[in-house]
Amino acid sequence: MQGAGEAREAGKKARERPVWIMLQSLCVTLPLGGCLLTGGKPEPGLDIPATYSAGPRNPAAAEAAVPPLDWWRAFRSRELTALIEEASAANLDIAVAVAQIVQADAQARIVGAALLPTVDLNGNAVRNQLSKTTGSSSVVNVSPSGASVAIIQNNLQAVLSASYEIDFWGKNRAALRAAEESAVASRYNREVVGLTTVASVANAYFLVLAAQDRLRIARQNVASADRILNLIRQQFSAGTASDLNVAQQESLVDTQRATIPPLEQALQQNKAVLALLLARPYERVTIRGGGMGTLAIPRVTPGLPSELIAQRPDIRLAEAQLASANANVENARAQFLPSIKLTGDAGYESAFLKLLLRPESVIYTVAASLTQPIFHGGALLGNLDLQKGVQDQLLQNYRKAVISGFTDVDKALIAVRETALAEQLQRKVVASSRRAFELSDQQLRAGTVNLIALLQVQQTLFQAEDALAQARLARLQAIVSLYQALGGGWLPKPVEAANAR
Repeated sequence: MQGAGEAREAGKKARERPVWIMLQSLCVTLPLGGCLLTGGKPEPGLDIPATYSAGPRNPAAAEAAVPPLDWWRAFRSRELTALIEEASAANLDIAVAVAQIVQADAQARIVGAALLPTVDLNGNAVRNQLSKTTGSSSVVNVSPSGASVAIIQNNLQAVLSASYEIDFWGKNRAALRAAEESAVASRYNREVVGLTTVASVANAYFLVLAAQDRLRIARQNVASADRILNLIRQQFSAGTASDLNVAQQESLVDTQRATIPPLEQALQQNKAVLALLLARPYERVTIRGGGMGTLAIPRVTPGLPSELIAQRPDIRLAEAQLASANANVENARAQFLPSIKLTGDAGYESAFLKLLLRPESVIYTVAASLTQPIFHGGALLGNLDLQKGVQDQLLQNYRKAVISGFTDVDKALIAVRETALAEQLQRKVVASSRRAFELSDQQLRAGTVNLIALLQVQQTLFQAEDALAQARLARLQAIVSLYQALGGGWLPKPVEAANAR
């Protein structure tokens, strides 16, 4: 009896030994895990100015006219609004960005499945017959007549199996967090693409209007130059003008006519750009246009630099990518630590179908495993260094996105201010040039004008009018660039109750 007791005690200790080994391994790796998982997140070290150097110094003035959500309506063009709304719904780049959101969400669900147990139901039915000639005496039956009879075996199984990895170190949670941040980044990418599309539609539409204005000016200038050519020809017939005067005016008329084909080309090409942005064939797009003079000039203020970080989608995109990289670094660190996995099978096994679901046919297996990486040829350390490198890269991208955002706003504010001044000054140039042209035209009719001076006055006026159209276009594009630099439309701030208690 004493020998049997000692045998049972030895068997019990042998069964408990794996458990003790697993516990001892955990005790050893706990301090190591704490060291590996306390890496911290890098600080971006941003230097955020209080105000923009080219913007209002007073915060109240800076907040006076921040971009509304439908900022393109401020140009007061129904056609532009209709084009932007159609592009927002039909643009193919936006459709691609939406598909990428679906992919990112699906990837997050795939990664998140590691946090849950996997359960499978397996059914198996096997029927086999042993060979009559190769089977041994222990597996071959002999009939009463002395002939060997092959044994036919059946094996029926219905087993429910489950496995679960205990995420003790947060490895799988970190992977899920990385995938979720990537899904968030895909949404900000959709906003970046949407904003770029809207700005592209507005700029292409303004280029169409500018081409129409410049074509109108060019044709009017050709008509004016042609009228003066006829007067000079009459004077030549009367002997008061020379053949040189006629030739110079003819050269000016031809020069003005030569400006029309490039403008027609620009008009049609920008209509084709709009068709592409609308995802429609060029033949199916009709742009009425009209001219830049029909557009309103919106007033835009930039808000505060500290608000830009939450408004620009490209900055939020870089921030989400950095957060995903931080989670990937945590996942790479956790891969150095032991993984604990639980598995279990339970079901029924029988050689006869009628006995399959009886209690005596029950089978089960329960197992726990602990795996501690020891030597992987430097793969784990290489992966950690890789993720740290990606993390540092995305950190610098985030810092650059923030600084670029501030710079873009300052550049756009300078462009809006200077293009407005340039347009104002160019209007004065056109007014004075037109007055000089009208005086020269009167003197031409009276026969007292210097034809060389008249030629110069015409060229000055024609160039000044075309430059005015280009100055107007530059101002409109500068306003669009400011809207784009500010991240598009801003959500209105919540109104606080005046008598809140």
